Amino acid sequence: MNTQEINTDNIKSQMRKGILEYSILTLLSREDAYAPSIIKRLKDAGMDVVEGTLYPLLTRQKNQGLLDYRWEESPQGPPRKYYNITPRGREMLAGLDATWKEISDCIALLKQPSQN
Repeated sequence: MNTQEINTDNIKSQMRKGILEYSILTLLSREDAYAPSIIKRLKDAGMDVVEGTLYPLLTRQKNQGLLDYRWEESPQGPPRKYYNITPRGREMLAGLDATWKEISDCIALLKQPSQN
């Protein structure tokens, strides 16, 4: 692997990590979910996420007041911890939505052919 490939992989990894918190809040803004379901939905969308990455992030978001959870009995196995977004989490999501739009608009402008 040359230096160019290593740098590109690192940048891609950092970009994915940067949008993971945003993605979780987006998912939970639609419906409550438990961790394996969150992982599946993220993977279905093309984001590779493992439990070792997700659980610390969910804990951090809960400690920040962005998420809460409740326990529900499961028809199969032990009770499940369902996460839900809090009002503070919805405020954060609104801010992240605005930031995502700004970044997306900037990149779209930069990709346009120069008019000089």
